[in-house]
Amino acid sequence: MAARNKARMRAFQILFEADQRGSAVTEVLADWIRLARTDDRQPPVAEYTMELIEGYAEHADRIDELLSTYAVGWTLDRMPVVDRSVLRLGAYELVWVDGTPDAVVIDEAVVLARKFSTDESPAFVNGLLGRLKDLKPSLRR
Repeated sequence: MAARNKARMRAFQILFEADQRGSAVTEVLADWIRLARTDDRQPPVAEYTMELIEGYAEHADRIDELLSTYAVGWTLDRMPVVDRSVLRLGAYELVWVDGTPDAVVIDEAVVLARKFSTDESPAFVNGLLGRLKDLKPSLRR
């Protein structure tokens, strides 16, 4: 697995854990970093994972607003936690990270949904992130 794939996977896991615990993502990130420094069995948290989590945290309210607006027939609260976490990560990287091609961001999110969520989730994630990609120039603020 490539370094960026691993970094995204870890960022997804941190977002998922934060959602489940009802904690701030930056708090969970700090826990992961602390654990990696004190337990040799834990791999270090990659720089890109930290960038994704910190970037998401900076834009979390706007990301949730976008997901709520464009997820037709779904509220954030009704979405499976896995889907919500994948979409939050994907939306941040798609809209605010310029170094990664949009198709790669969407594909990686679909892979995470396929691996960890329901049979319907990959299509849902693909459709919602595809919509955000189409609207991307007007979404940053």
